[in-house]
Amino acid sequence: MKKRIGIFSGSFDPVHSGHIEAVRSFLESGLTDEIWVLLTPDPPHKRGSEKTELEHRFNMLNLAFEGQHSVVVSDIEKELPTPSYTLQTIDHLQSTYPDHTFFLCLGEDSIQYFDTWHRYRDILDRVTLLAVTRPGYNALDVNPTVLERTIFVEHKPIDISSSSIRTDRQKVGEANRLPELVSGYIQKHNLYS
Repeated sequence: MKKRIGIFSGSFDPVHSGHIEAVRSFLESGLTDEIWVLLTPDPPHKRGSEKTELEHRFNMLNLAFEGQHSVVVSDIEKELPTPSYTLQTIDHLQSTYPDHTFFLCLGEDSIQYFDTWHRYRDILDRVTLLAVTRPGYNALDVNPTVLERTIFVEHKPIDISSSSIRTDRQKVGEANRLPELVSGYIQKHNLYS
């Protein structure tokens, strides 16, 4: 039987408790055997925006998921051409691991505008989408073509975003917002100040 892999990619600037809970929900859904957390160096929709160094973001990801069974952290996308289009990542993974079945794991916020993604129909032809809810978003607003290929998994969302942490340094120290190791890393390296 093929191993079922959920691809959960993003800029993770920084990784936070919402990401960790999403990964837990994807694993607990029973639809995936592993989640591969892929650090995206250059997301097309965030081109030109200032990002924390890739090395720092990768180190924080490793700290956040340290010791978590069935979670693999990877920076494989840095080896692929930029910008980091999801379709090219999926094509690369499917050709490299033909014995795996891949799902694309997303937050409900990404599902809302998925039909604006580069060659989104080709992505839908290759993988099923797994989605977790996010506060303030409504699946009723999603393109029906995208919804047909989406499975929503049971999830208790945490109302936090990476952008809110970057703009409000006080959130770094708030309980349950960031894993303790990530919070310590941010403070040690004076990130987001």
